[in-house]
Amino acid sequence: MKWSLAFCLLMMSTAAGAVITRADVDDAKYRIPTSAFPALVDLPGEGHGVLIAPRWVVTAAHAAPMQMQGMENDVSIGGVARRVKRVITYPGYKKLPDQLITEALASGDLSKLSAFLASSNDIALIELAAPVTDVTPVPLYRGSQEVGMTAELLGKGATGDGDKGQDSLSAHRTVLRRAFNVIVGADTRYVWYRFDPPPSALPLEGITGSGDSGGPLLIGDGSSKQLIGLASWSRYPPDHPFWKSWAPSRPFVEGLYGVIVYGVRISSYIQWIESVTSATVSDGTQLRPAKG
Repeated sequence: MKWSLAFCLLMMSTAAGAVITRADVDDAKYRIPTSAFPALVDLPGEGHGVLIAPRWVVTAAHAAPMQMQGMENDVSIGGVARRVKRVITYPGYKKLPDQLITEALASGDLSKLSAFLASSNDIALIELAAPVTDVTPVPLYRGSQEVGMTAELLGKGATGDGDKGQDSLSAHRTVLRRAFNVIVGADTRYVWYRFDPPPSALPLEGITGSGDSGGPLLIGDGSSKQLIGLASWSRYPPDHPFWKSWAPSRPFVEGLYGVIVYGVRISSYIQWIESVTSATVSDGTQLRPAKG
């Protein structure tokens, strides 16, 4: 993650080995070919986005390649480099201050850090220099019934398992993995899910890992898939066993069972997404509405 919380609060970004899995399930069962989801966008170095219209990619703002604006940089879609025209962050987005991270590491108190992330509008749009014609964009979920849905999550970021947590040496860009989880909560900015251990876990339960930021949370199957969220950040609940033994002098372990992972709630930002794309699209293409 680019908000990487080896400093604490696990911002689920974009890593390598992608997706943290159940400890009792063979990792091979989580691996899928990149062709399984062509609309996945690889950002430079790490992090993801999702193609939602021929010229438009949506991602987490903290993962957005801000350095791309006005520069000769590309994103990769379907294995093909695509030139970026510009990056547009949500007007209410707030960059995580380094001071908050420093204070949290020194004190072991993550409450201010968690509150800041919960209040941030972590979403951005990437406009491409030319429309993508060889990959079908993914429609956006426009409802409000995310809680209780089983979502599919994808990423090429860091990996590990729920017993040991994320491997601190895992790269932030490797093979594509997918996992599933149940959305247990939602507010005006985020949806969230919990990494449950067996036997209560789903058969392929998992969470995103560092380097997966901006990656998709999806519902539906095949051509009916819709985007409901983007990997953003995570935290351990105050009563999590990890806190009983952790101190600022010890390494922070991400991705243990019980962690809660937050995804940007796409349905809350539909109006903004469409206002940006409709005001600037010049080739007649529009966002494809979700079915149903």
